[in-house]
Amino acid sequence: MRQHLLTALIALAFGFVGAGLWSLSGLGHGQTREYLVANPQILSEMSEAYQRSESEGRLARVADEVTEAFPGAVLGNPDGSRVLVKFTDYGCTYCRQSIAAIDQLIAEDPELRVVVREWPIFDGSEQAARMALAAAKQGKYPAFYHAMFELGTPSDANITRAAQIAGLNVDAARTYAASDEATGELARNMALARSLQFTGTPSWVAGDEIIQGLVPVERLAEAIAG
Repeated sequence: MRQHLLTALIALAFGFVGAGLWSLSGLGHGQTREYLVANPQILSEMSEAYQRSESEGRLARVADEVTEAFPGAVLGNPDGSRVLVKFTDYGCTYCRQSIAAIDQLIAEDPELRVVVREWPIFDGSEQAARMALAAAKQGKYPAFYHAMFELGTPSDANITRAAQIAGLNVDAARTYAASDEATGELARNMALARSLQFTGTPSWVAGDEIIQGLVPVERLAEAIAG
């Protein structure tokens, strides 16, 4: 009975392939099995280590591409030696709530480069993401980024107002926002998000870690520091 229970737990932690290998390996027998029964917390530790290894593998495959910013779509020091990548959506409440934490990290670390990847997954937010890329092209990305989040819902009126606050040439920005280049960048970001198995925004790449959701600023700082 204990062996079957352990195999079921391993299946939950690592999938059924891992459970099969566990069973065939002989590790599910004898002293090892008894030790795990007496110390069940090890299964959680094993699961965390496995998930971390899987995340590192996914990140390794796209690391160079994901940290290479769309020209101008950077907060903080554009040439900084430490990098934080943020996948964001202007319609995302949690993305908005993360603004203060990111501004804090930038203020505390002059070497921090925050690469922002526009990933519009909420209804009505794609045009804001396109205008953000246009702002990056005009060298005014941080101003638009902050203004757009401060204005709230990414409506047509708010997008135009954010562009004005940021000092964009609005007509030129609208033309660029509709371009194939902007479309290609959004498609690239979606492909990267899928490769990293992100399920929503905000999502982060910090150091060699993949992090999802709204997390404390200390968690991001720790990951950036390595």
